[in-house]
Amino acid sequence: MRYVEVDDLTFYYDDEPVLENVSYHVDAGEFVILTGENGAAKSTLIKSTIGLLKPTKGTIKIAEKNVEGQKLSMGYIPQQVASFNAGFPSTVLELVRSGRYPRDRWFKPLTKKDHQHVEKALEAVGMWEMRHKRIGELSGGQKQRISLARIFATDPDLFILDEPTTGMDEKSRKDFYRLLRHNAHDHGKSILMITHDHEDIKEYADRQIRLVRKEDSPWRCFHMNS
Repeated sequence: MRYVEVDDLTFYYDDEPVLENVSYHVDAGEFVILTGENGAAKSTLIKSTIGLLKPTKGTIKIAEKNVEGQKLSMGYIPQQVASFNAGFPSTVLELVRSGRYPRDRWFKPLTKKDHQHVEKALEAVGMWEMRHKRIGELSGGQKQRISLARIFATDPDLFILDEPTTGMDEKSRKDFYRLLRHNAHDHGKSILMITHDHEDIKEYADRQIRLVRKEDSPWRCFHMNS
């Protein structure tokens, strides 16, 4: 089942073409990486896809339902999302737990399953041992991991991740890639991730979309199997 389908997308900044005739898709159960050199408008493509930017032309379709026929949920992590300051009052555990409260359950207690999901999310990013720390006390890389854990706690159908492994060491990155592959292949999640580490990640991802361009022309998509 196709969760994301983009056809013939073109994007201009003012009068300057940045992306031209870009088409790509991401299916349920698929882990796809989006790569390209610095300045390749990768984040622009992602933001255009999810509606944060308005393309000049093109068709964008995000599935309304997941494979089980329920409303599709999406988790988005922008680049360098972790900007909590030193005075941020919540603990790591409180912030990640907040990801388990849907709109209609704010005043209901978390279930045993919710608590297990939060623990797994924190363990997945190597932050369970720091669960009682205040967010503002953490390093930038640790805050990035907490942001990721909160997304995992929400358990979305579609993950949109913009360079989420910033600040992670090699082992942590590979553990994270394995987790994404597990979520895609074993739980039917759809994952689209911008990354510079495409050599390290090739053994985990199903497909690579690379933004390239010829001289003096806008960026375009080229699809490659990983």
